[in-house]
Amino acid sequence: MTVENEIDVAVEDERWEGVTPDLEAFVVRAVEAGLAVAPDLPEGAVEVSVLLTTDAAVRALNKTWRAQDKPTNVLSFPSPPQPPHAGMARPLGDVVLAYDTMLRESAEQSKPLSHHLAHLLVHGTLHLLGQDHETGDADAEAMEALEVAALATLGVPDPYAD
Repeated sequence: MTVENEIDVAVEDERWEGVTPDLEAFVVRAVEAGLAVAPDLPEGAVEVSVLLTTDAAVRALNKTWRAQDKPTNVLSFPSPPQPPHAGMARPLGDVVLAYDTMLRESAEQSKPLSHHLAHLLVHGTLHLLGQDHETGDADAEAMEALEVAALATLGVPDPYAD
């Protein structure tokens, strides 16, 4: 029996539905693209939960878990390492995105909303796997290269290009 990756998508704000046709399938493809380029992907199937919500919800999470009383575009909450269980996907964690922040950033960067969403999903997925852009320039460059590679498979241009 082969266990497949499980990408669970919850939409708390209906505005997300207007970002792209077939939003859930889009989210799944973006998360899978992030998983596909990850250098430290655990063996076997994994489970990722994605929550598409509001700035207020993300602000509350950011305040509680990171002591930062402001919304941010994406938060990642890795699951603690768990041993594999036959027939079950291994939980990687949760990725939470804030609609208003994503919308504002997309406009500021003159990027299609769906491209920015794909980027943030890949970015959040890579954080679940231990990638970190805040630990130094070399780590940031490595993570950006993974993001660019994943996004290319989705037809999304390099978000870091001028």
